[in-house]
Amino acid sequence: MALCFFSRILCFLLHSAPFLSLTVGAVYDHILFPNQTLVIGQTLVSQNHVFEMGFFSPGKSSNRFLGIWYKSTPDVVAWVANRNHPITAHQAASFMISGNRSLVISSAKSIIWSVNSSRTSTNINPVLQLLDSGNLVLVDNMVEEGYLWQSFDYPTDTCLQGMQFTDGADSGVEKYLRSWRNADDPSPGDYILRIENKGLPDLVTLRGTTKRYRLGKWNGLFFGGGPRFPNAMYNVLVVFKQDRMISAKELDDSPAVTRITLDPSGTMTRHTLNAQRHKWNRAFTVPQDTCDEYGICGPNGICKSRTNSPIRCQCFKGFAPKFQSYWDLQDWSGGCTRIKPLNCYGGDGFVKVGGVKYPDMLSFWLNRNMSLSECKAECLKNCSCTAYANPFITNGGSGCLMWFNELIDTKELSAADSKQNIYIRMPVSELDLSTGLEDEKENKRPMKLILISMASGVFISAFINGGILFMARLKRQVKSKNEDLELTVIKMETIVQATNNFSTENMIGVGGFGPVYKGNMPSGEEIAVKRLSRSSHQGLEEFRNEVMVIAKLQHKNLVKLLGCCIEEDERMLIYEYLENKSLDLLVFDDGRKTVLTWPMRYDIIMGIARGLLYLHHDSRLKIIHRDLKTSNILLDRHLTPKISDFGLARIFEEDQALARTKRVIGTFGYMAPEYAIDGKYSVKSDIFGLGVVLLEIISGKKNRGYEDTNHNVNLLGHAWLLWKENKCLELMDGCLRKTFRECEVKRCIQVGLLCVQKYADDRPIMSLVVSMLGSNAAVLPEPKEPGFFIQRSSSPPGSSTSPSFKSENTITITDLEAR
Repeated sequence: MALCFFSRILCFLLHSAPFLSLTVGAVYDHILFPNQTLVIGQTLVSQNHVFEMGFFSPGKSSNRFLGIWYKSTPDVVAWVANRNHPITAHQAASFMISGNRSLVISSAKSIIWSVNSSRTSTNINPVLQLLDSGNLVLVDNMVEEGYLWQSFDYPTDTCLQGMQFTDGADSGVEKYLRSWRNADDPSPGDYILRIENKGLPDLVTLRGTTKRYRLGKWNGLFFGGGPRFPNAMYNVLVVFKQDRMISAKELDDSPAVTRITLDPSGTMTRHTLNAQRHKWNRAFTVPQDTCDEYGICGPNGICKSRTNSPIRCQCFKGFAPKFQSYWDLQDWSGGCTRIKPLNCYGGDGFVKVGGVKYPDMLSFWLNRNMSLSECKAECLKNCSCTAYANPFITNGGSGCLMWFNELIDTKELSAADSKQNIYIRMPVSELDLSTGLEDEKENKRPMKLILISMASGVFISAFINGGILFMARLKRQVKSKNEDLELTVIKMETIVQATNNFSTENMIGVGGFGPVYKGNMPSGEEIAVKRLSRSSHQGLEEFRNEVMVIAKLQHKNLVKLLGCCIEEDERMLIYEYLENKSLDLLVFDDGRKTVLTWPMRYDIIMGIARGLLYLHHDSRLKIIHRDLKTSNILLDRHLTPKISDFGLARIFEEDQALARTKRVIGTFGYMAPEYAIDGKYSVKSDIFGLGVVLLEIISGKKNRGYEDTNHNVNLLGHAWLLWKENKCLELMDGCLRKTFRECEVKRCIQVGLLCVQKYADDRPIMSLVVSMLGSNAAVLPEPKEPGFFIQRSSSPPGSSTSPSFKSENTITITDLEAR
């Protein structure tokens, strides 16, 4: 093999001049030698004419990129070199091996793109080869094994046969696919396809840090939700090291020509080539259907892709939809909750659910050697264990996998995958059920707390704190509502145990309501406990308001209220615990903000907008939040935003447009002018706060206290002036330069400015805000001057000159309380 290779090189050299100069349109053989130059219009073709390499323009773009494509189907690009560095239409460019053994794309005297060899070469003149596998390799003919550099180490959006996915935990080199931005732009897009090693390997698609799809955990033979292999058309080699999957690749000896792609929408597709027709066919895609969307059925739900019904989600037996009204509208994100609680001490058993893609391993325990019976016994010993299964289907099933807390992203598979069975923990009273699924319209028995009980509990608190007049008002409100609250009462002793007796180590924050503690429930569930401060004058009112308002609201972008505790003089609210705390701790921290790429910030912006749309338009109650700010946006483990703190929220009647108060409470920097000055509030007040939050997320700067040396105005004024000067991208946080999408950033800035316009009537409603944020095609109006457009004095530091508010309103309310 090596002799043949040297003969080809020698033959080529004998018939070639030392410095070749090819005309435009000429085609090289599969080898490029030092001092040869590939220019626009020239290509390198693999030995058997399978692949071709050269400069190309994708789609409708006039920019050029160096890439590799299939010669028989030139529109199918397999690899791009300079995906971050396009060559403009009027720019001449060339590609060559430089003297220091680097690969270089240059224009005039500037270098557009370059890579260095990862290995030392003993040869003065290594050569570049385009192989029939599609691999571009830098070869030292003095070394028979390995390459100095290869394109297979740097995949773009396509995985070819022989190319491997690699988990770089040990080597530091990770190989994964990253989508194009769109069909006209091969620069890195929003989606990544990679190996995830968490307990058991999985192949997952991520958008930023948010999981969108997963193929299924490794079951000993293949990924548990994907196609079986090896088979006649699909042979994959996987390599493990200490139980971690360090690489996976499709072998190039398959009888079919295949490739795997990750498209700009995040869809993973395996294609096969019909060589006679020069046509690619789709052999397998993820997502195949709705059921592949991560967590589509919420906690404790299973997605059934084999049903002909549009209702894809069902609850496991012993569970019922948590929010039946949403479930009926095919919004299953709230998932399912147990009908009857577990009895840890000898009163539980298990229901088998057969043929499933296992739930994601978010909280788990894994033993690779246990039998299934040993696994069951181990699960019964742990009160937090909610399900168990054999992780591996080899040898009839082996090992022990236990899940704790809720079961997320379970999918029904075909009958052929019946070996993947999960056993879900149930109280004994539920074990007479014949199967492991619950119809979504059965057993609707949510735990309820009658408002009279809540009122009497709050009455005790009011009496102790001298709030008898307040209680009378609360009773009238309770009587007028005449409804039940679906809220769980949690015992004081349980909260004390969960928070380690309210230790300072468990305290995670303090607000106007009082301190907030992190807790761990006996079930293993993490909670956040808001404890009413006995010295708080606003806390009791906020407590009542939050119970009355948020207990009726359920949306994935609103913080979830799990229950309350009312004993003696203690008043506490128990929420889901959100790992990443509040948005302000990330977006305003110079050391931490870099983790928030533009796609992540855009997802956060859209999530906040959807949550506010629900409050204003889609919930059973029309809610005005009145204190929307960056610190009241909490983030879960996936950086999903959740609006929190409803202590100041107000319920509006369906046809009510405006209300007024003499007690203006809120946060400076987020209050709308009509609220801060005249005490008037409406949905447009929240929209003003949303606009401020948008501009803060984009800029990484706080509105309150912002100082700009160029415009000498606050953040809102600075953004507006930059917009008028057509320089709005200067507002963007500098750490977003490598990840931002210009059209999205500009659109978000424009929508933010529309939301903070001075006059409430000029601001858009939430349905229009969501539409404008999510649509590239919408033509947006020009924003007018923002509210509180503050022109600061040019006095030197230390002077007593106060800022002047440019506003036609001069009436103020003295009873103004900031939070």
